[in-house]
Amino acid sequence: MLELLLPAGNLKKLKTAFHFGADAVYIGGKSFSLRAFADNFTDDEMKEGIEYAHSLGKKVYVAVNIFAKNEDLPIARDYFKFLQDIGADAVLISDMGMLSLCREVAPRLAIHLSTQANTTNVQAVKFYKSLGVKRVVLARELGYAEIAQIHNAVPDMELEAFVHGAMCMSYSGRCLLSSYFSGRSANRGECIQPCRWNYQITEIERHGEKPLEVEEDEHGTYFMNSRDLRLLSHIPEIAEAGIVSLKVEGRMKSEFYVATVANAYRHAIDEYLQSGRIERQKLYNAWLETVAHRTYTDAYFEGDNLDTVCQGAGQQPEKYIFTAVVQDFKDSVATVEMRNRFKTGEELVVLSPNDKANGKRFVVGEILDADNLTALDDAKLVQHIYKLKIDCPLEAGDILLKEAEPQRI
Repeated sequence: MLELLLPAGNLKKLKTAFHFGADAVYIGGKSFSLRAFADNFTDDEMKEGIEYAHSLGKKVYVAVNIFAKNEDLPIARDYFKFLQDIGADAVLISDMGMLSLCREVAPRLAIHLSTQANTTNVQAVKFYKSLGVKRVVLARELGYAEIAQIHNAVPDMELEAFVHGAMCMSYSGRCLLSSYFSGRSANRGECIQPCRWNYQITEIERHGEKPLEVEEDEHGTYFMNSRDLRLLSHIPEIAEAGIVSLKVEGRMKSEFYVATVANAYRHAIDEYLQSGRIERQKLYNAWLETVAHRTYTDAYFEGDNLDTVCQGAGQQPEKYIFTAVVQDFKDSVATVEMRNRFKTGEELVVLSPNDKANGKRFVVGEILDADNLTALDDAKLVQHIYKLKIDCPLEAGDILLKEAEPQRI
């Protein structure tokens, strides 16, 4: 069993991730998470999300992965008890003080060691096992051979690894740039991503030394701007190395991103589990090109890699606009919640985990207002409910897309 683990920045993204094939999601509450600028979950939303996941036989892991200060500990004590009481399947922790506190006050709560703990070797994994850690999320900097060595040395420790998404210029995300420039600490969830900025470096010539020279291309100089990780083609080797959970980065990414990436990796994992190969990996990688991303890289999975810097300032934009989400489908009529404006005569594309519907295109005909069944030619009320006739099988949770206008990077 290979677990597909998706990010969920809010309740809608949680449900989207599960609809498109995630086995588990990781989320953050309003405190103690390293994505403070994501929507995140209130206590009630967290309860609802966990109950929903368990009704599907799926799991929810809660990130409690800041590096805590003394003032955080009394609140964290109550928070760990709360997470245990509502049935969270595990907590993600990076700080050893928080780990100790969790074991003390919530002993039934499984602990996954966050990638922020920078776990890179066998001895560290053995040590964390002795502390009661159930799973270690390995540092992104490890390659296939190193992961396999860890698994062979500690075979009863669950290992999780990132396979897709944004990476950090600093070792496993431990960075002080954001704090230095803005007072917002990346290690407490408030990173402003200064590594993505355009810099100009100058140095005063002293003692006969030459000024520092930095190469620049037509995009500028982005020497700290990492490419995005994509390891879909390496799923067979990832499984052979002993990884049990394939993790996707992106709690601040869009629902379209969550759906598309989950769909691609779900299909790839299922193909591998069925045949030992991923026959359609070119197709799945093409799906991954449609979401917002920087140039992809395998990073360090196959060993040292000097080609991980993204020279461009920004991301490739999304190729589709999230237009509507299907709430119900009956007798070729879809009830949809509008997310972005669409009109009669426009072509929409279906995003679905079902191959019979996924990628199907149709031209919007008559639009009915679901409240009074009035015929319209323009769906322009955000989150309003409309009805459309669509001649392909859909399910609740499927997404309707519209091609985005080409943009210059």
